[in-house]
Amino acid sequence: MSVTLSATLAANEDIERRRRAGERVLHLAFGEAGLPVHPALRDKLVAASDRNGYGPVAGAAELREAAAGYWTRRGLATDPELVVCGPGSKSLLYGLLLAIGGDIVLPMPSWVSYAAQADLVGSRPILVPAPSGEGGAPDPDRVVSAVLHARSQGRVVRSLLVTLPDNPTGRLASPQTIRRLVEVARELDLVIISDEIYRDLLHDPAPPYVSPADLAPERTVVTTGLSKSLALGGWRIGVARLPDGAHDLRRSLLAVASEIWSAPAAPVQDAAAYAFTEPVELVERITQSRRLHSTVSRAVYDRFVEAGASVPMPQGGFYLYPDLGYLGIADITRVLLEEHGIGVLPGHAFGDDPSCSRVRVATSLLYGETTEERLAALTSTDPLLLPWIAESLDHLTMGLKELSVARREPVRRRRKALVPTPCHG
Repeated sequence: MSVTLSATLAANEDIERRRRAGERVLHLAFGEAGLPVHPALRDKLVAASDRNGYGPVAGAAELREAAAGYWTRRGLATDPELVVCGPGSKSLLYGLLLAIGGDIVLPMPSWVSYAAQADLVGSRPILVPAPSGEGGAPDPDRVVSAVLHARSQGRVVRSLLVTLPDNPTGRLASPQTIRRLVEVARELDLVIISDEIYRDLLHDPAPPYVSPADLAPERTVVTTGLSKSLALGGWRIGVARLPDGAHDLRRSLLAVASEIWSAPAAPVQDAAAYAFTEPVELVERITQSRRLHSTVSRAVYDRFVEAGASVPMPQGGFYLYPDLGYLGIADITRVLLEEHGIGVLPGHAFGDDPSCSRVRVATSLLYGETTEERLAALTSTDPLLLPWIAESLDHLTMGLKELSVARREPVRRRRKALVPTPCHG
């Protein structure tokens, strides 16, 4: 088996290496929340630092109860006994693939680790494009044909995955798409894994949010964590809500967990239990974060649109997915990085068509280099006016402008000879 470093982590390390060497690089390649830890969470972690026992594999009772309350407040009644905790939702997703078994249907494009984890456990991912204008959910009608075709070849397909809202596109699948996917999952007897780690970072609460678990709680696993909403990526904590009555799946997942991570770190569980009760100060912090993510990602969206890119308007999180195919550049990410100091990820890292020139842009590392700068961005009434954010946006504007000017004449000369491959999705 050939295993390579995650594309996002590899890009992050490369950009940090270039920065240490003195290069000016705008870091738009890594999906870290980019904000400081709330003091109340630091206090909880310190207070629990003497808790050094392993604890239950499923996670501490307090954390499971708090997570159950989190989902119940969102209209999804949850039994704490069907909550399993792990060192990040990424680990839980890996454990679920092992526990469920079989092949999995993934949206295309989708987060880099989904397909990579499937490969690691011997599952062959089936990539199905999202409906036009959406992201994070495979087109339901195409799922039917893809699964039936795979099964006709003797493959065992047992699950499909959605991300609400999505990484890499920043889009939210429509309620209609989710309802149809649930119907398809029932028809094909598929377990639905719904990765909802960005749920609390929807920019505008007005669009209706429908989780597959709202419609099919008996066959939907929901995962979430605190790495995005509260910027606790380095603390590694996640929770999964298993389907109603899924005690066999729980036993299988706990068996996997017992052999891989034993139990999440006890002090982190204590702080996470507090966070999932949603005290006022943390709700306010998430509200501030959501506002900042929305403001900056839309400012970056405007820069790409002005440069001529086709970009879906982001609806949640801190990602955009612009199409730079109009430039006619084959290796667009290399050119952006090496010639214009702009680090992004190529769409093919997310399972997209390698012939297309879509890139994943993460905006959350623009908030500042220090805790003081990031707090200022978080509390500012107009973070775009802060010097370090304004400078980064100017760097992006100039880089895209220089790229367009430098490529316009060669593209014009080649236009008659080129037969571009259309990119759909």
